[in-house]
Formats: sequence, C-alpha cells, structure tokens
Amino acid sequence: MKKVLVIGSGFAGLSAACHLAAKGYDVAVVEKHNGPGGRCRVWETDGFRFDMGPSWYWMPDVFEKFFADFGKQVSDYYELQRLDPSYRVFFSAQDIWDIPASAEALGEMLNTIEPGASQSLKKFLDEASYKYEVGIQNLVYKPGRKLSELMDKKLISGLFKLDVFKSMSKHIDSLFKDARIKQLLEFPVLFLGAKPQDTPALYSLMNYADIALGTWYPKGGMHEIVQAMYKLAQELGVKFHFNHEVKQIIVEGKSARRVLTNQGEYKADLIVGGADYHHLETLLPEHRNYSEAYWDKRVMAPSSLIYYVGFSEPIPGLLHHNLFFDQDFVRHAKEIYDSPAWPENPLFYVSCTSKTDDTVAPEGKENVFILIPVAPGMKDTPEIKERYFQLVMDRMEALLGRELRSKVEVRRDYAQSDFISDYHSFKGNAYGLANTLMQTAHLKPSLKNKNLNNFYYTGQLTVPGPGVPPAIISGEVVAAEIANEHPLTV
Repeated sequence: MKKVLVIGSGFAGLSAACHLAAKGYDVAVVEKHNGPGGRCRVWETDGFRFDMGPSWYWMPDVFEKFFADFGKQVSDYYELQRLDPSYRVFFSAQDIWDIPASAEALGEMLNTIEPGASQSLKKFLDEASYKYEVGIQNLVYKPGRKLSELMDKKLISGLFKLDVFKSMSKHIDSLFKDARIKQLLEFPVLFLGAKPQDTPALYSLMNYADIALGTWYPKGGMHEIVQAMYKLAQELGVKFHFNHEVKQIIVEGKSARRVLTNQGEYKADLIVGGADYHHLETLLPEHRNYSEAYWDKRVMAPSSLIYYVGFSEPIPGLLHHNLFFDQDFVRHAKEIYDSPAWPENPLFYVSCTSKTDDTVAPEGKENVFILIPVAPGMKDTPEIKERYFQLVMDRMEALLGRELRSKVEVRRDYAQSDFISDYHSFKGNAYGLANTLMQTAHLKPSLKNKNLNNFYYTGQLTVPGPGVPPAIISGEVVAAEIANEHPLTV
C-alpha cells in the first residue's frame, strides 16, 4: 500500500481522502483545526449553532454522485429539505420578491413584471440545461492539465451553444429588459467571483442549478455534509489528526517525503495539498509551481465581511435565504473588482436558518448570518467591522420595518484577517479564483506540482473552481490522477 497524506479536511480534502482510500491507498489527513470541515466549520455559543462558511446547498446531483460512488446515499447521512420559496429578494421596502421553487411558477411571476418573460426564461433555462449537462459531464470532471482535454466532441460541437465567448450580462440583456430580473439572474455569478460582464455566459448553468435543480437545506446545517463525509472516510479507513498545522514540507530529490506539523512528523509516498494553494507554495519555496508575480496577477473572487448574530426573538420578514439588493449592484461590483475599496452602500446576503431548522437556535430566538461581499486584500479593523454592522442594521430595520439592535444577544464578526489567520487564505479571499475565461480549465493553477513527482493540489484555487460541489469534484479528480500516475501494485 502507498501512504497518502492529505493536508486539510475541507470538502476537497475529504473527497480526495475518501476516493483514495476506496482505491486501496493508506490515507491519513492532517488538519489545523480541532475538527473536519475547513471553511465549513461550526461556531456554537449560548444555544446558537452557526455554519461559519457555505450556506447554499445547490447542485444536489453532485452530492448524490459522491455518496453513490461508495454505494451510499445522501439519505444515509442527513435529511434534505427543498426550500420553497427558494429565497427572498429585497429591492426596496415596497418591492420584495419571493422566488418560487418551481421554474414554471417563477416564469408566471416574471410575466407579471415583464410580459413575455416566461418564454424568455424557458429559453434561458433550456440553454442553461444544455450547458449544465455538457459543462458538468464533459468539462468540470477533467483535470485541466492540458489543452487537448478540451478536444471533446461534445465540447467542440457545442462550442457556440456553450456561450464561452459571450458574457453573462450580454446573454441576459438579450432576453430580458427589466433591471430587477437581470439582477436576479446575474446574482448566482457572485458565487463565481467575477462581474457578469466578465463571466462567460457558459455559467448560466448556475441558474439552471438554482432554478431547475432547486435550493436545499440539510437539517442541522451545512456542517452535516462534513460530518457525513468524515464518517464515510473513517468507514473507509482514513485516519485523522486534528490540531496539526503543517509547518514544513521536506523534499528528498524529486519527491516531497516528510511533513512536519506543530505536533509531529508524517512520512508519505504521496501528498495531496487541500489547504490554500498559495500557502502550500510558500512551504515549497524551491519547488513551487508559480511565482509571487503570477499569484498577484490572478483575479480573485471576493472576500467576505460576515456577522454571526443571535437575536433574542423571531424576526418577521426574513426567509431562510435573503438577498438585499436595495442598492446599486454595478457600483458595488466596481468596488470589489475594478477599484478595490470598502463599499459605500453594499448589497448583502442574510441567512436565517432558524426559519427552517429549530435545532440551530434556542426556542423563540433567531439564528442570523449576514455576509457582505468585499474586495480581497483589504485591511479590516474593529472600527470598519462596527461601521458595516451598523450599516446593515440600519438597512434591515428600514426594509423590515422593525427595530433589531436591542434584540442582539450574540454577535461575532469575521473578515479578511480571519480568513488569513484561520485558513492562510491568499489575500483573505473567501471563494478562491474568479471564474473568468482566462482562469478556466487548464488556465487555472495546476493540480499537480510540476517540480515534484508526488505532490498534488485540490480545492478552490485549482480545478474546477470555487463552491462546495466543485470542491467535492476536485477531490475526486485529483484522486483519479493519482491512481493513474501512481497505481498500486498487485
């Protein structure tokens, strides 16, 4: 058996560990924190339980495929509920949209706003369905190591149908006139980390995931997925070492053979880096793939300013997911991507899981997660965090028509400096690389170290990209590459 050491137990690291163990490798995982999950950790205090990272459960087929690969089902580990409405959008106090779970119902709703919009939506989703099928099956599961991977018959024959060279904004503009509908359809691109004008229309596949496949919630929170993968990994024989932060990687010849943590040394035949890619490169100064100049030129997805807030009573007017789009979307996007600065009047997102799940807050109280997308690389201070907390409180109180500040019972702030200290996140980013055309497929950082024969990377800074489902896929892809290049002897 070959020994594999996985650095990091986020979704990508857990996925890689499971797939490699199932193939017969002897797998161990070292993790900086005191439990699995990486950015999908949990903070518990005074009866409140907050998911600290991902909060949207999209692309359920990816989760189903992952567990099916091991003869399991999602339902073996956690209970899913489809949200209906999927989410609420606040354009103003008088203009609030509840987005229905049914695509047909959404079309009917949009028709009342823009006559003919239901037919445009159907056309949009039909095209997005094709992109989803081809993109997921013929692009996302490829390792992105050479251009020839794109010489796939379906990819080539459907090149123009995939809208690789048209932007999301132009694609949506060609179908809809109402600015609010456009904003609604452009919002999933925020998860990809680029302006709609700079994101290929290929990624309308995200709208298919949103509208057609639905928005779901695992009872207990997103960390239930982590616990499921962790349990599966243990069943497959994976060993975990928590509170083990990697301090040094020792190279012998052309191989990385020893990993030193704050608690000990680990020897391995193969290493999978599931921690921040750039940080791992700093631990391999003479064997890194890319220079600092390369990394500085990457277009990063946003960071986030997050508030975990426990309220002493329910908050009428909120659903499970809420988008506050009552300010200028274009200006906020420019403050993230074009001229990085702390935003003047940002859009923000609010998750209120206690609307769906009575286990995440004490009875009669509310669990609220508030997220403002901000530019990576910005310096945060206690004064900045306080300023934006007061700003979102002002906006929520105005839009919901009720006083909230006196009801705050629990509060924790989380910003760029926390992403750096907790996850060694490059420039404090929250989501990874932006999915621009020049950072797609083989143009992303390689999943294999070019100077070492046994060091691989997985996660949001390599293929296929940011998000929970892509991270799970990333682990599977890297495991397949290892099995191909370092097969076990019989």
